[in-house]
Amino acid sequence: MTTTHEFWLAGRRASGEAAFEVRHPHDDSLVAKVSVPTDAQVEEAVAAAAAAVPVFAATPAHQRAGALDHVARRLAERTEEIARLITAENGKPIKWARGEVGRAVSVFRWAAEEARRTNGETLRLDTDPGGTGRYAIVRRFPRGAVLGIAPFNFPLNLVAHKVAPAIAVGAPIILKPAPATPLSALVLGEILAETDLPAGSWSVLPVENAKMPALVQDTRLPVISFTGSDKVGYQIMDSVPRKHVTLELGGNAAAVVLADWNSEADLDWAAGRIALFANYQGGQSCISVQRVIADASVYDRLVEKVVAKVGAQVTGDPSDEATDVGPLVDRKAAERVESWVEDAVAKGAKVLTGGSRDGAAYAPTVLAELPADAILATAEVFGPVLSLHRVEGTEEAFAAVNDSAFGLQAGVFTHDVQTAFRAHRELEVGGVVIGDAPSYRADQMPYGGVKDSGVGREGVRYAMDDFTFEKVLVLTGLDL
Repeated sequence: MTTTHEFWLAGRRASGEAAFEVRHPHDDSLVAKVSVPTDAQVEEAVAAAAAAVPVFAATPAHQRAGALDHVARRLAERTEEIARLITAENGKPIKWARGEVGRAVSVFRWAAEEARRTNGETLRLDTDPGGTGRYAIVRRFPRGAVLGIAPFNFPLNLVAHKVAPAIAVGAPIILKPAPATPLSALVLGEILAETDLPAGSWSVLPVENAKMPALVQDTRLPVISFTGSDKVGYQIMDSVPRKHVTLELGGNAAAVVLADWNSEADLDWAAGRIALFANYQGGQSCISVQRVIADASVYDRLVEKVVAKVGAQVTGDPSDEATDVGPLVDRKAAERVESWVEDAVAKGAKVLTGGSRDGAAYAPTVLAELPADAILATAEVFGPVLSLHRVEGTEEAFAAVNDSAFGLQAGVFTHDVQTAFRAHRELEVGGVVIGDAPSYRADQMPYGGVKDSGVGREGVRYAMDDFTFEKVLVLTGLDL
């Protein structure tokens, strides 16, 4: 008999009147049932969060930092348990799931450190005659309660990137995990319940997507942090123009291999990193490699290496230690990827490896000669598919990167420091990675995009800034 998991309402366990199933993407087996909060329970959670705003903001830094330290420590202690839960609900290979738990540990550790060292700044105002005897103290205060809406692809770490910064600044948060992958967030709730955070400062509500608009519109939640599709993200932003909305949306990340990256060792490294990060997480990462843009002088050698290394990716049961690429989150997602590849082939693309589906799994796939009118040329595939593109020179390569509605991150394989700075200046993305794939992310660095890839930044301190506003205190009559 499968136990129904309770949710977390204002810091305590609760259950609703209905439940939904969570199934394993690999074999569709039943993993768990999850209780769904009623409308009355959602209202209770929102009211509790609103009431907690002044209380939580006034908590001392050591209390918030101590709670964050506790979460980091307990996540580390429960790594294997939580990693296997991630694999069961998400289909992520176990080795990547363990890495995700490790990253979440770091996020909470960073948040604890930032909570302790966030001191504001001071300004002397007597730089002009009218400011004689005046001194300013600038501190940041929470904008109010946060609605955090998390996606399925990193069901723990992207939850951490919403919860940890909110706790660090003393902003109550209502977390809505993705319906496909709520279990990691519910375990995080277990750990949060072990702390002394104020009642109402956090809730984990696995509400149905149909109920999300009401939460989005609720004026008691003035901050929204959303990670997911660009379509849904901008619908949210457009529907609440007076709220502070941060959006971490999609991409179709490019890896650029320039002419100076031309030794066998160089190309082996680039091909290995491209193959790995086009397919890790089943390609279900916003910064997964989708486009490879290579200078004509290295293109043919690089293609041969990329195809070989993609073909060597081990697919299969995600609980197997050897598996590199597991299933997508569900069969529907794999069928969509399949249809997009079929569209590309029908329009002239060539499949160099892969191109087949088995249930919810899609084989790691490499395409060449992708036509500009194929869906894959412009949309985010969110699957294990990459395309190869030949260009002549750096200018054409950078123009190809920028020829996209998205702009999250790009990787540039070059040894030239001048080219590295040029890439930083010219590429229309939120992050440029030199000498590696675009998929690198350190959880303390600012992370986010431009154009259709979103607004605002994740990365603990940068999210803390988004959740707060500056308030100035001016002292008068001082002998400075």
